[in-house]
Amino acid sequence: MPAKEYGIFLPIGNGGWMLSTTAPHPEATYAWNKRAALHAEAIGLDFVMSMAKWRGFGGTTDHWGRSLESMTMMAGIAEATERVKIWATMHANVHNPAVAAKMYTTLQDVSGGRAGMNIVNGAYAAEFEQFGIWDAALSHADRYRMTELWTEAVTRLWTEDSVTMHTPYFDLDACESRPHPSARPTIISAGKSEAARAFQAKHADGAFLAADSLDEMRDLSRDVHDRAAAEGRECKTYSMLTVVQGETDAAAQRKVREWGVGVDREALASMRSSWGVPAAQARAWADGAVGEDAFQTAYVAGAADTVTEHIEYIVDQGELDGLMLIFPEYDQDMVLFGETVLPALRQHDAAVLR
Repeated sequence: MPAKEYGIFLPIGNGGWMLSTTAPHPEATYAWNKRAALHAEAIGLDFVMSMAKWRGFGGTTDHWGRSLESMTMMAGIAEATERVKIWATMHANVHNPAVAAKMYTTLQDVSGGRAGMNIVNGAYAAEFEQFGIWDAALSHADRYRMTELWTEAVTRLWTEDSVTMHTPYFDLDACESRPHPSARPTIISAGKSEAARAFQAKHADGAFLAADSLDEMRDLSRDVHDRAAAEGRECKTYSMLTVVQGETDAAAQRKVREWGVGVDREALASMRSSWGVPAAQARAWADGAVGEDAFQTAYVAGAADTVTEHIEYIVDQGELDGLMLIFPEYDQDMVLFGETVLPALRQHDAAVLR
């Protein structure tokens, strides 16, 4: 069993992953993200990843109303770092596969072979309606069919001198894309639906999963592992976790309470609506939201030992290959995590591997 991998979700959108007026508020600047990536490299994390976001959720915090473009920013991060894997996000419904293939070949060259492509296919209509490319006629299954053909096109362009494909979504006529990357960029995909897991098993090197319980996470992870094995390949599984670390458990819990006081209900309602929840229902849910709802992912709050034990438990019980971590305080908690928690996690992995 290979060692577990740990990385960070960069704060490419303002506010990071906290919807609160009383939480730390990273700005959507290259300086912020570069600093976080350099911290990640310095403390020994394995990868840094950025999302692609085209429209925010408003509210008091203007959550994600300001965001950078993933590929451009990650090219800068690649130049600024030497070791961590560089995973940028690409919308298959936005970029022609020939354009995407060339962009990732370039990122692979800039990064010295550390590039990864997180493939998404567009889920929130308002992001794409604003510039006229949302196709409401496409079903969930259609979107994954489009993404599968798109991925086939990109990977063929990375290895073949000429590619011709005619699909309902794009056409390539004797299309060329040279030079080819020195090695295929890592392919990442997030989602837990049947279609998502089938795609991950067939095409991805890593799958990001979300679940409502550890039992569900274990079942999803096993399913992706088993499906990939049936295809004669490997796909690692990851999930996300926000880390709130303090010198003591009480100090960390105090941060959670303080940050929850300013929960941005307007942004929460807007985010729920973007998922397809009716506006009135989304508003009613947001009005009843509690402080913990300011966190966009599951979180752990505590001193180093508490954080370490929690991560070991969920990774082991969920049968995961790693975690993508979020730090509301990238300049503080991430450095503290690197000094205290990460060495213990590496030691635990080494003991399991022996």
